[in-house]
Amino acid sequence: MNTTVFEHNRAAWDRESKLDSEWSRPVDSVAVDKARGGQWEILLTPQTPVPRAWFGDIAGKQVLCLASGGGQQAPILAAAGARVVSLDASDAQLAKDLEVATRHGLDLRCEQGDMADLSRFGDEAFDLIFHPCSNCFVPDVRPVWSECFRVLKPGGTLLAGFLNPSFYLFDHDLSDGAQGLQVRYRLPFSDLDYPDDPAVQARLQRGEALEFGHTLDSLLGGQMRAGLMLVDMFEDWWSDEATPLNRHSPTSIATRAIKPPVG
Repeated sequence: MNTTVFEHNRAAWDRESKLDSEWSRPVDSVAVDKARGGQWEILLTPQTPVPRAWFGDIAGKQVLCLASGGGQQAPILAAAGARVVSLDASDAQLAKDLEVATRHGLDLRCEQGDMADLSRFGDEAFDLIFHPCSNCFVPDVRPVWSECFRVLKPGGTLLAGFLNPSFYLFDHDLSDGAQGLQVRYRLPFSDLDYPDDPAVQARLQRGEALEFGHTLDSLLGGQMRAGLMLVDMFEDWWSDEATPLNRHSPTSIATRAIKPPVG
């Protein structure tokens, strides 16, 4: 990833985490205790829990939570019996993972880094990678898929979430119920391509992260070209408060992909 973009987004998510955003609120003791007892669910996308069948038996498995810090998914998977590494750009988000893990004695290690650079991990290091809707913060998602393929064991699983590409056609802040949604941008989208756009300027002035809207060719085709086999998917909705687009279309997609087993 471009170093400037990475550092900007790292600082933006540190700020977001300290503001107690929706994706930065650690799970409580009740959720951890339930997970230890086999009752748990987590999100790749805003609303719909990931089917438990997508995980298989994770007890004792090596799991990488990729760009999903915030004290939510990684602690639950660790409480369910997985051996978890959480890698995230934001130190503040990782601190929340570590807070829950320390409080409950969970097998969870935190690493600060770039989701597109997993060089610190050896080949075939993980049984499962859990990667929620965070690849909208990298300019090019294809290296993420390539690295995921490399560090997955043969037969290993990548669970990924991402925003529907159509999400980035619109300015969601300026759209309203009266005027409706109006197409303003072209795909693939990059905040860097619209430095004078009022909506982009407003987001940056608020200290928000730079965002990038990828195409289905790079989101789905990119996984397959990296060597992964797509085996399942679902679409998800968000809320009308988050975006007017929610009244008309699912806003995100979750995929389950497998690294082909040897032989």
